[in-house]
Amino acid sequence: FQDVHVMIFIGFGFLMTFLKRYGFSSVGVNLLLAAFGLQWGLLMQGIWDLDDGKIKVSIFKIINADFSTATVLISFGAVLGKTSPVQLLIMTILEITIFSINEHLVVEVLEANDVGASMIIHAYGAYFGLAVARVLYRPGLKNGHENDGSVYHSDLFAMIGTVFLWMFWPSFNSAIADPGFTQLTAVINTYLSLAACVLSAYAISSLVEHKGKLDMVHIQNATLAGGVAVGTCADMNIGPFGAMLIGLVAGIISTLGFKYLSPVLASKLGIQDTCGVHNLHGMPGILGGLAGIVAVALGKKTGGEAAMQAAALASSLGFALVGGAVTGLIMKLPIWGQPPDQNCFDDSIYWEV
Repeated sequence: FQDVHVMIFIGFGFLMTFLKRYGFSSVGVNLLLAAFGLQWGLLMQGIWDLDDGKIKVSIFKIINADFSTATVLISFGAVLGKTSPVQLLIMTILEITIFSINEHLVVEVLEANDVGASMIIHAYGAYFGLAVARVLYRPGLKNGHENDGSVYHSDLFAMIGTVFLWMFWPSFNSAIADPGFTQLTAVINTYLSLAACVLSAYAISSLVEHKGKLDMVHIQNATLAGGVAVGTCADMNIGPFGAMLIGLVAGIISTLGFKYLSPVLASKLGIQDTCGVHNLHGMPGILGGLAGIVAVALGKKTGGEAAMQAAALASSLGFALVGGAVTGLIMKLPIWGQPPDQNCFDDSIYWEV
C-alpha cells in the first residue's frame, strides 16, 4: 500500500513538473486531486460493496481508492496547464464516479482479469483525459505556447517522478493480486517488463532523434510503458519471455508515439495532450488489454475467458470516451475560472510566486 501511495503522490506529482513555469501546480494540484479523489473513490467503490449497509474500510479498499485516484491523475496529464483547480475537482468527481461503474462491470459482471489495471485505469484514464482535452480544445494554442516546454532543471525534477514510478511499479501491479505465488508472479513479470522496456525506449529514442541523441521526454515517459502494458497479464503465467516481449513492444510504441503521433493528434484531431498520456497510458494500456486477451486465449490464466477480456477493454474505452466528452462539456461552462490562453502553463495565476 505504501508503495502505491508513493507512486500517486510523488511519482505522478513530479512526473508532471517538466513544464518550466508550472511546477507548483503539477505537484500541488496533484496533491489536492489525489487527496480529494481517494476520499471520493472510497465512497464510490464502497457503494458497490456494502456490508450490512456500511462501507467497511480495509487495506484492500484504500489501495483501490488510490487506484481510482490514478485515473484522474492520468487525465490531469492530458489537460495539464490549461485548466483551473476547480475544473479539475469537477473532473475528479465525475471521472471517479464513472470509473467505479466501469470497474464494477469489468471485475464483478464480466469477471475479466485486470490485476495491474492496464484497461480499467491506464487506458480509461488516458482516453478520458484525451476526450476532455478534445472538448476543451484551444485554437489559440495551436502554434504552441512559450511556457509549454521544459528547462534543464524542470526535466531533472520530472526524472524524480519517473524513477519513483519505475521502482514501485511492481508493487502497483501486484498490490491486489492473490497473496502468495500469484502475487510473486505479478512482481517478477512487471520487473522484467520494465527492464526490457527501458532498453527499447532508449534504443528507439536514440534512433529517431537528431544525431542519435536521447530525448528527455522519451526517457521520462516511455521507460514506464512496460509497467502499464504488462498490467493485465501480470499475474498470468506468461513466463519471463512473455513479460519482456510486452515490455519491449511497449517501449517502442511509446517512444514512437511521442515522436510521431502526438504532433499529428494535436494538428489533425485537435487533441492537445500536454504530457503525452496517450503514449504512456493510452496505447500501452490497449497493448496490455490485447496481451491479456491473447494470454487468456492461450490458457495462461485458469478460469479466464478471452471474450470477457475483450469486452472489458471495449467497456473501459467506451466509458472513457463518452464519459470524458460529457465531463469536458461540463468543464467548458464559463463558471469554473478556466485560465485565458496567455496565462496557460503558468503558476502565477493560481499561486503566490
